[in-house]
Amino acid sequence: MPDPTDEMSRLATVFGGSGFLGRHIVRTLARRGWRVRVAVRRPDLAMFLQTTGVVGQVLPVQANLRFPASVAAAVEGAEMVVNAVGVRGESGAQTYPAVHVEGARAVAMAARKAGVESFVHVSGIGADPESVSPYIASKGLGEVATLDQFPDAVILRPSVVFGPEDDFFNRFAALARVFPIIPLFSGGKMRLQPVYAGDVALATAAALAGVARPGLIYELGGPEVMTLREVAELVLRTIDRRRLLVGVPLGPSGLIASLTSLASRATFGRFPKMLTTSRDQVDLLATDNVVSEKAEAEGRVLRALGVLPQAPDAIVVAYLVRFRRTGQYEAQRSA
Repeated sequence: MPDPTDEMSRLATVFGGSGFLGRHIVRTLARRGWRVRVAVRRPDLAMFLQTTGVVGQVLPVQANLRFPASVAAAVEGAEMVVNAVGVRGESGAQTYPAVHVEGARAVAMAARKAGVESFVHVSGIGADPESVSPYIASKGLGEVATLDQFPDAVILRPSVVFGPEDDFFNRFAALARVFPIIPLFSGGKMRLQPVYAGDVALATAAALAGVARPGLIYELGGPEVMTLREVAELVLRTIDRRRLLVGVPLGPSGLIASLTSLASRATFGRFPKMLTTSRDQVDLLATDNVVSEKAEAEGRVLRALGVLPQAPDAIVVAYLVRFRRTGQYEAQRSA
C-alpha cells in the first residue's frame, strides 16, 4: 500500500484521460494527491485538465495507441496505468479492432514491460468476444488482450455511464426540447443500470490502490435498474416537459440508426449529432445492460471497492436544468 504521506511521488498514466469518463478519472486521481500523466493523441486539447490539480501535477502528453513507441514513452516511470480509451464509431484509422483490441494490447504490453504495479482497463457490461456486433466483440477481445499481456490487470465493466457531459441523459433532454415525440429504440424495454462517472472514477482509484483483486472483472452499476422508457420519463420530469414516448422495435431501430449514420457521413458530420445513432448503439439495446447476479454474489461490484453508488435523480437535475424552458429560473417563473 502507498505511503499516504508521500502520494505526490506516485505517478499514474491515464490513456484517454481527456474523454468523458477519462476526465473524471484524472480529477479523482489528482484529488488523491497523485501525479497524473494524461496520454492523448492531441495534448493541446487536453490542457484544461491541468486545472484539476496543483501546478505541475497533471501533465498531458502525446500518445497514439497505433504507435507502440509513443505508448511506451507515456508509461515510462509510471507506477499505475489506466486505459480508458474507447470510440463510439469507426472513423478512418480509428477502427474498433485498432483501438479496442490492438490498442488495449499495446497499452497492457507497455505497462508490463515498464514494471507498472497496478493496471486498470475500462470496458463495459455486455462485452463479449463472440458477439456478432463488431463493437461489443471488440470490447470483449480487448479484455482478453489486456489480461493476456497483464494477467493482474483489473477490468472494470460499467453499465451506461452518466454525468454532466454524457451522451445519454443529455440526448433525451435535447430531443425533448425540440420534438413532440421521442422514439425509444428496441421498444424502450431494455433494462440498464446507469452509473455515475464520478463513481466509476472512484472505483478506478480504489483498484489502482490495491482494493480490487488482481485479474478479476468488476461490473459497475448504479443503485437503480431502469428501463429505457423509465430513463426518458425521468428526463421529462426533470426538465418539466411532456412528450409522447414511442417504442420502436429492434428491426426498425437498426434501420433508423443506419440511415442517420449514413446521413452523418454524407454531410461530413453536419447532420445533427442528437439525431445520429449508430447500429452498434442499437445493438447494445438488444440485451439488458445490468450487473449480473454472479458478480453480485462474488462481490465484484462497486460496493466491494468501497464506493456507494449514486442514483441518477440525485445527479442529473444539476446539469439538465438548462433544458427547462427558462433554465435555472424555472422555479421563479412558476412561483
